[in-house]
Amino acid sequence: MISYRVERFGEPLVAIEGDPPQPKGTEVLLDVAACGVCHSDLHLWEGYFDAGDGQRIDAARIVSPPRTLGHEIAGTVRAVGPDAHGIRPGDKRVVYPWLGCGTCAFCAGGNEHLCARPSALGVQRDGGFAQYVLVPDPRYLLAYDPLGEEQACTYACAGLTAFSALKKVAPFASDDTLLVIGAGGVGLSGVRFAKALYGAAPIVAEVDRAKWDTVRGAGAADVVDPSEDGALRALIKATGAGVRAAIDFVGSGSSFTFGLGALAKGGTLVSVGLFGGSARVSPMQIAMRAVSIAGSYVGSLDELRELLQIARTGSLPDLPVTQRPLAEVSDALLDLKGGRVRGRVVVRP
Repeated sequence: MISYRVERFGEPLVAIEGDPPQPKGTEVLLDVAACGVCHSDLHLWEGYFDAGDGQRIDAARIVSPPRTLGHEIAGTVRAVGPDAHGIRPGDKRVVYPWLGCGTCAFCAGGNEHLCARPSALGVQRDGGFAQYVLVPDPRYLLAYDPLGEEQACTYACAGLTAFSALKKVAPFASDDTLLVIGAGGVGLSGVRFAKALYGAAPIVAEVDRAKWDTVRGAGAADVVDPSEDGALRALIKATGAGVRAAIDFVGSGSSFTFGLGALAKGGTLVSVGLFGGSARVSPMQIAMRAVSIAGSYVGSLDELRELLQIARTGSLPDLPVTQRPLAEVSDALLDLKGGRVRGRVVVRP
């Protein structure tokens, strides 16, 4: 098998040739058909996360090279361990990658993605930038037919992250106003899912006007440029008194500030993106406006199962996807860094 690994942070991924792993116990070997390229992959490859004010979180605290990245994985079961039940070779599955220790309170409560000792595929375990990936248990493998694997794989992170964030603004009436900030792969997924969850067509804040047609095609009611002078005042005026909820899929200081400022009294800002930076927050204004700030990190196995049940009905618009050979995964990361990606890049062995 060929896998593309981070050997040194910031350097091109290295192609490594070796034997496919052999599944033991409950393990399952998946033949990778498609793997999405995510902004988290970009940060892990670069070796740091921007915490703002000149501070960085060292990615070495999270991932230890050499490591095969890639956590949005769909493919076909190739082999199963002797204790892997309910799965067989030939089954097509999406991988839930956000694994935990399996024993802590978070894991026991179905929230492995919040585990303090994570064991995520493509982070602490080798992931999908390879021809094969080893999954520790069949319960992390979910059916995706009749979806194509290039769409199905994106639900494991871009889709799941958007879905979980949207659920955090419930209850949400169809006549409430939702603001989505950022129209990358995750933000577009949020636009696509808003109608399915709440019957809402969100307003989208996106600085890159080249994305606006794609955003409207995904179901947005309107698109604004948050960097324009007076954009926030115009949005508040247009909505009457501000938005009921804002979801920041960018995670920069400016996007967070825009989302918080756009809230009506009693509104909620969900912070999702990991772009980096910092923002000033006035505790007095939080209290006087009675607004809430919530963080949202990927999502649970049950949420992915729920999302795929919706997606498999065919009721969700496709995410714009560019497919590339696995050998071009380093170039895909550079394109993502340079802002040249619309929707999602999916690499295929």
